[in-house]
Amino acid sequence: MQKNLVIVESPAKAKTIEKFLGKDFKVLSSYGHIRDLKKKEFSIDVDKNFKPAYEIPADKKALVNTLKAEAKEAETVWLASDEDREGEAIAWHLYEVLKLKPENTKRIVFHEITKGAILKAIEQPRDIDLNLVNAQQARRILDRIVGFELSPVLWRKVKPSLSAGRVQSVAVRLIVEREREIHAFKSEAAYRVIAVFLVPDTDGKLVEMKAELSRRIKTKEEAKAFLNACQGATFTIEDITTRPVKKTPPAPFTTSTLQQEAARKLGYTVAQTMMIAQRLYESGFITYMRTDSVNLSEYATASSKDAIIHMMGERYVHPRHFETKTKGAQEAHEAIRPTYMENQSIDGTAQEKKLYDLIWKRTIASQMADAELEKTTATISISKSGEVFTAVGEVIKFDGFLRVYRESYDDESEQEDESRLLPPLKKGQKLEYGPIVATERFTQRPPRYTEASLVRKLEELGIGRPSTYAPTISTIQQREYVEKGNKDGEERTFNVLTLKDSQIKDEDHSEITGAEKSKLFPTDTGTVVNDFLTEYFPDILDYNFTASVEKEFDEIAEGEVQWTSIMKTFYDQFHPSVEKTLSIKTEHKVGERILGEEPGTGKTVSVKIGRFGPVVQIGTVDDEEKPRFAQMKKGQSMETITLEEALELFKLPRTIGEYEGKTVSVGIGRFGPYIQHNKVYVSLPKTLDPMKVTLEEAEQLILEKRAKEAERHIKKFDEEPDMEILNGRYGPYIAYKGNNYKIPKDIVPQDLSLKSCLELVRIQDEKGPSTSSKGKRTAKKK
Repeated sequence: MQKNLVIVESPAKAKTIEKFLGKDFKVLSSYGHIRDLKKKEFSIDVDKNFKPAYEIPADKKALVNTLKAEAKEAETVWLASDEDREGEAIAWHLYEVLKLKPENTKRIVFHEITKGAILKAIEQPRDIDLNLVNAQQARRILDRIVGFELSPVLWRKVKPSLSAGRVQSVAVRLIVEREREIHAFKSEAAYRVIAVFLVPDTDGKLVEMKAELSRRIKTKEEAKAFLNACQGATFTIEDITTRPVKKTPPAPFTTSTLQQEAARKLGYTVAQTMMIAQRLYESGFITYMRTDSVNLSEYATASSKDAIIHMMGERYVHPRHFETKTKGAQEAHEAIRPTYMENQSIDGTAQEKKLYDLIWKRTIASQMADAELEKTTATISISKSGEVFTAVGEVIKFDGFLRVYRESYDDESEQEDESRLLPPLKKGQKLEYGPIVATERFTQRPPRYTEASLVRKLEELGIGRPSTYAPTISTIQQREYVEKGNKDGEERTFNVLTLKDSQIKDEDHSEITGAEKSKLFPTDTGTVVNDFLTEYFPDILDYNFTASVEKEFDEIAEGEVQWTSIMKTFYDQFHPSVEKTLSIKTEHKVGERILGEEPGTGKTVSVKIGRFGPVVQIGTVDDEEKPRFAQMKKGQSMETITLEEALELFKLPRTIGEYEGKTVSVGIGRFGPYIQHNKVYVSLPKTLDPMKVTLEEAEQLILEKRAKEAERHIKKFDEEPDMEILNGRYGPYIAYKGNNYKIPKDIVPQDLSLKSCLELVRIQDEKGPSTSSKGKRTAKKK
């Protein structure tokens, strides 16, 4: 009989822990949860106090049998899943399913995978915390109720196959509301005035010093009048103030701040950051990565101090204790930090090294001295005007934590320039001015959310928890309620007035504005679903309600309330509203928008969500003729499309002529515009407009497609139609009865006979599926 069986939730974690425990311990992985609510059933008995019906998934049954057998053989079973609600629930499910006994089962927790932490945990085992289990169970069941009851409403009222989720729907609402703010935004122009003064530096050499007018000027006439007043005016330094400024380092990383900073500095998606952080944690490099705490242990502050003294000296040390200010923060974890502060780098993939470096720098910086700067502000008066110019300079006197780390921002304008230094100035000093430029600037519309800024907003509102941010953002994209994309900028004209050599030059310039990268845009389906849910289920979409549910989960975790009573209160309000909404009959389909009438026929032109997404429709089901439909183009939106743009879509398909005795037409489908000829479809490149493409251009595309196809087919065999030699992405191969087979590099594919091909097939089939399984997958895909 083996002495000890340790069960963790991931194989990588098992591998790391096994290194620290002796031969008396065997470490196995449960590969996450070993049971869950039944997939295709509601699985909650509302009448029996919301009793959940759990099942062991088919792919986990063999694993469960193995764990049962191993647990029977062990004297003590140690449940060592993560130290959070999800981890506690995994431990409880293991206890229940494996039918463990309390006398030989111990629960251990640790937030870093180091030898010291593991051995300490074994010395201090505890019981499974049922309050934490119930908090996780309550979240799971509440989300199942919302998903299972709301989704059928969406199928009937909006479109089949849609689904709804509690936190996901609120995230979509944020993105839809931001998009509407952007469309409603009216940009206002004002003139920003910057003067260049020529001032002697310490060597007496004239250098340029820029100063900005202390206010923006509203109109061009007013800006011209101001520049006229500057002609022949005397500019005098009225006041100089110099004050010390201190910059304090940011707190160590929480899940949310790590996701945001990794997005800004490294370009990682939220899901990518969590996946890399999980690997770092399981390898023993960092502490637990799902936390909203900014606390550091005494060990972390002490070892940070040693590392700072060793690398930079005593002056750079400033130990700090940070307090968590996040709404409803939970879990008694530390912040995310390296397990060993003395390790400035690690062995790992390039991505792991970059993320570790970011975590190390942020942790070390949090224990370093403030940066000391000196900020100088010079106020410059104008003899012919009551206005003043202001010149600001900053110089770093002591870099402190900035030596290691500078925080990034979502909006570049939030960043300050710490490197401008003003030349020596005296109060009352007269200044010689160079050009004074008044540039027309425009107020900026609200920015669309990035994944990082959405996480920041969700955290501000108290919606979701560290473990929910990444799956929420992935889910809303998978469900096609939101898409991540880029937006091309638009050209805009702006005016510049320049006073130079007693002349005012008036010029118009152009700039590209509004370009965006990797931003979150709501899809038409997402917008329609959001509007429907907001109208009929305002509580579910309410930010305060969603945040208050999180607080209730926290109260369950603290043992202050029964989870079933919270479920009952919620269900008694929610279920009747579902029934009521299902019974409502609406005149128009949800999300339908009438654009106007088709000229000539008077038929109604509308946009709505069809089975395959947003469509334009001419006519109604009540008309004698069937309605006509057209797919909307990429970039068009149901909210903003005009009647003219909608009617344009019905000009396709259009016939553009004949080629080889067959009609050539241009159409548009789900994946964009195409050429059709003799039952063959050729995608139209973005450079060609489907409304203007010529027959000659179409012929060229048809011939190019044929040439590509001809290159692909190397050889066929009349006596065996299933056998063909093809040219693929990775070179020539044999395709035979749905499988693909490699051709050795020393064989010329064109020289192969049918007999030789069959021989290669036989040899590879005998070797086993590894030589042709890739082909099977390819064949299915095709």
